[in-house]
Amino acid sequence: MGVRRAAKGFAEFLVETVGEAVAEALLGALACALLLCLGFLLHLSWSFSPRSTVLGLGVLSLLLAYGGWRTFRDPVEGGRRRGIAAVTTAFFTLTATTAVFLLVHGTGCDCL
Repeated sequence: MGVRRAAKGFAEFLVETVGEAVAEALLGALACALLLCLGFLLHLSWSFSPRSTVLGLGVLSLLLAYGGWRTFRDPVEGGRRRGIAAVTTAFFTLTATTAVFLLVHGTGCDCL
């Protein structure tokens, strides 16, 4: 009876360990692919028009700054986010989440 329980426990441990290794490899590959796509898009944009690239990055920076300001400021009583405030807040949240994902999983990417 004890041997079966030990074998079952070892099998569960093995499945969990292999599952975590596969998941880590998939997340690493996804982070590497995301970094490559972002770099390719930046290169493509710069080769098309450097001025438009700088202007676009400036606009994105302003949207991120406004979204961060709207996210972390004290909420107004009875008010909810509408229009551009909701869009910039969602954009800021998506960008921050992507940055954290790349920081955690993209640091081990040897594709660069």
